[in-house]
Amino acid sequence: MSLKLAIVGGGSTYTPELIDGFARLRTPNNGPGLPLAELVLIDPAADRLELIGGLARRIFAKQGHSATVTTTTDLAAGVAGADAVLLQLRVGGQAARNEDETWPLECGCVGQETTGAGGLAKALRTVPVVLDIAEQVRRANPDAWIVDFTNPVGIVTRALQTAGHKAVGLCNVAIGFQRRFAAHLNVAPELIRLDHVGLNHLTWERGVTLLDAPDATTGREVLPELLGGFGKEIAEDLLLPLPVIRRLGVVPSYYLRYFYQHDQVVEELKVKGSRASAVAAIERELLTMYADPALDTKPELLSKRGGAFYSEAAVQLIASLLGTGGGTSVQVVNTRNDGVLPFLPDDAVIEVPAEVDAVGVRPLPQRPVEPLYAGLIAAVTAYEQLALEAALKGGRDRVFDALLAHPLVGQFDLAEQLTDRLLAHNRAHLSWA
Repeated sequence: MSLKLAIVGGGSTYTPELIDGFARLRTPNNGPGLPLAELVLIDPAADRLELIGGLARRIFAKQGHSATVTTTTDLAAGVAGADAVLLQLRVGGQAARNEDETWPLECGCVGQETTGAGGLAKALRTVPVVLDIAEQVRRANPDAWIVDFTNPVGIVTRALQTAGHKAVGLCNVAIGFQRRFAAHLNVAPELIRLDHVGLNHLTWERGVTLLDAPDATTGREVLPELLGGFGKEIAEDLLLPLPVIRRLGVVPSYYLRYFYQHDQVVEELKVKGSRASAVAAIERELLTMYADPALDTKPELLSKRGGAFYSEAAVQLIASLLGTGGGTSVQVVNTRNDGVLPFLPDDAVIEVPAEVDAVGVRPLPQRPVEPLYAGLIAAVTAYEQLALEAALKGGRDRVFDALLAHPLVGQFDLAEQLTDRLLAHNRAHLSWA
């Protein structure tokens, strides 16, 4: 069996991270088994495509991989015959991200590309574009899987699934925790199983099991051991005070900092500026590196771009979905709730461990979620539903309702101010505005 994969947004400076994973993790002996024959990079930015495509070919060659790498600006041609399509696009580029991270601060709200008002702006720009892409994928190959890494992953995946597409969302937060916990305990990552629950960018590790063997279903709980022995390091990784971690008794995702320390984060962002400006500088340097014909590995600088371990997670997920990964695997994904968290609608998209194989994605049953977390999950799910309605139907009132429902906004006058700014900064990307 040989596979064709397509990456929409293949001209991203982040793409070499994926290429590195595809090149290294290609057989059952050194990975989950992804017999890749053709990789197509799709992007409207032809100049960047050629840089990334050239580097991709050199990386494959260095690893002794025989896959063909092609590039195209033609979406329909690129996805034709693809077994799986990965989405990693950014409508409006880093310039739009910079605005998402800036204008909310004018109202005293966190400026962040997936959380709060900035996250809503990104969803409004992104959902219509992604749905158009998905329709073209469906016409080209209705059996193709769509793997979404485009933020906000939860809202975008819900849009795709609601429209009937074979789609699953993927984030690198869970695999990042798995790798860091394994390093703390000096064990192989495959021995770490997470009790990971919530929504995309709103999750908690309520338990960490050290398995008896990689394929085992039994093991011992080691979260108390991790918090006791490595609490300081974990807290520093999350930029949260250690007492917060100890009080919770769980490990929250980095993004919970925007909720647990919102006002402090706002003041910090006002001083140091947006993450987007830093990423833009990194991207310029990376593009210069990628143009070097001698470069045949992903540069170390790419690790500062974000998305660590995404390639490993993507390879594992695609191999399982396409039936080349050796059977059913358990992976943390974003998928339809269908009663797993009974306090949420069935069509909500949750981020939990799931069984993944060629049959599909089946989220695993979850023990009851503590009220401290369930309340926030429910509130953000309501916001995401309203955000999706605004993205699909447009209208100032729908944007306002979504902002008013968001736990980081929740005040009438504040929602009004944010709505005005959001629309002012995004009219070029909103057909209805």
